[in-house]
Amino acid sequence: MHHKSLTELSAALQGRKISSEELTRFFLDRIGRLDTTLNSFITVTEELALEQARSADKRIAAGDAGVLTGIPVAHKDIFCTQGVRTTCGSRMLENFSAPYDATAIARIASSGTVMLGKTNMDEFAMGSSNETSYFGPVKNPWDGERVPGGSSGGSAAAVAARLAPIATGTDTGGSIRQPASFCNVTGIKPTYGRVSRYGMIAYASSLDQGGVIARNAEDAALLLGAMAGVDPRDSTSVDLPVPDYMTTLSESLRGVKVGLPREWYGDGLDSGVRAVVEAALTSLAGLGVELVDINLPHSPYCIPCYYVIAMSEASSNLSRYDGVRFGHRCENPRDLLDLYIRSRAEGFGTEVKRRIMTGTFSLSAGYYDAYYLKALKVRRLIAEDFRRAFEKVDILAGPVAPTPAFALGEHMDDPVTMYLQDIYTLPLNLAGLPGMSVPAGFDRGLPVGLQLIANHWEEARLFNMAHRYQQETDWHHFVPSRFAGQSETEQNDPD
Repeated sequence: MHHKSLTELSAALQGRKISSEELTRFFLDRIGRLDTTLNSFITVTEELALEQARSADKRIAAGDAGVLTGIPVAHKDIFCTQGVRTTCGSRMLENFSAPYDATAIARIASSGTVMLGKTNMDEFAMGSSNETSYFGPVKNPWDGERVPGGSSGGSAAAVAARLAPIATGTDTGGSIRQPASFCNVTGIKPTYGRVSRYGMIAYASSLDQGGVIARNAEDAALLLGAMAGVDPRDSTSVDLPVPDYMTTLSESLRGVKVGLPREWYGDGLDSGVRAVVEAALTSLAGLGVELVDINLPHSPYCIPCYYVIAMSEASSNLSRYDGVRFGHRCENPRDLLDLYIRSRAEGFGTEVKRRIMTGTFSLSAGYYDAYYLKALKVRRLIAEDFRRAFEKVDILAGPVAPTPAFALGEHMDDPVTMYLQDIYTLPLNLAGLPGMSVPAGFDRGLPVGLQLIANHWEEARLFNMAHRYQQETDWHHFVPSRFAGQSETEQNDPD
């Protein structure tokens, strides 16, 4: 059952071959037995899940069910969920119970889904490895000594290990696509403004965007269609109709122009990753696409530009956690200043403190023009590079990360090297573009993803290309041996 796609699970539910309660118990059992080695969940909502499953069964029996009704879903612990602990992977919010649902969560719930729980993540989404979580690191299902990627590593690991059929995530600089690549699952970051950020705890407001981590493109299209759309409570959400992504999944790719940014295929790219990506591009060429070399000349400036902007916005967004209104509060403060200082010092982890301090410096008097304003100007140049590229091609394609999953602790003492893991993903966030990671093969037994990028609001193009690619390849079917199950040997890892 854990190897079935959403459409297959939906058909089983609608055909009364299994009830939502039985399906939910099945996945809850897998979480209970297998997540002790992964740490992919912070909170498992067993009672709520079974209650929602019974309600879904009633809707199915009454003929009032949609394709997602009764489907179990895991949510990244950055989305507010009413009455359920929402920690953002931080001690600061360890005991925070949200008084409302995030818009994305409410929309998904309204389709009749069942919430299995909240997945682990880098603290306040600040990290590229899922090692900064207050609740401990998530382990990669393919190799327990390696990271799953971050910050949505819990969601990626849970879907890769088949502990959940599908999960939500967020992406500020690659936090859906990089863990999707490291864990051999499909992940999409939609256009900025496609999914409401209301109730999604902020890291960097002009960069954050909610999205989906799934087994395949078809499943991701189903869930994104349910959660996307304009929201009057989020001024950055855009009032554009959300297409039915399912209707264009199987369209021909013949004549589609795919741009290959020369800057992404240089010396910094691991040779094994390059070989996997090039093989994937060959497969796409076999489907009729035309491969075209293009330039993104401001690529070298993406890392410093991104981190100045992201850290500046983080320092502003996280100022609300002061020990007064909600969140962690130190014991026996001497005065108000002591309350602020000790509450924040105790509540935030090392990486969060580093980013707050760097961002505060960038915004301080005398440095605002030199750093933050200059970064905004460079951001405009980066976006202009993409605009010119999309005048020549329909989609861009390249690596997701320069290497496969790295060892736990390998980069924790070297933040610059850690930040470089996002070199191919964060330009999209700066430009507000939609991007997708698709399983493309393995390098030394570790998964590698192919990154696909479309112009604004053209997520349907991404789903179409990813789906056609997945019809021709079987990389997305591979599951780590210890999570595959005895009857699924044909889907075990390639080693």
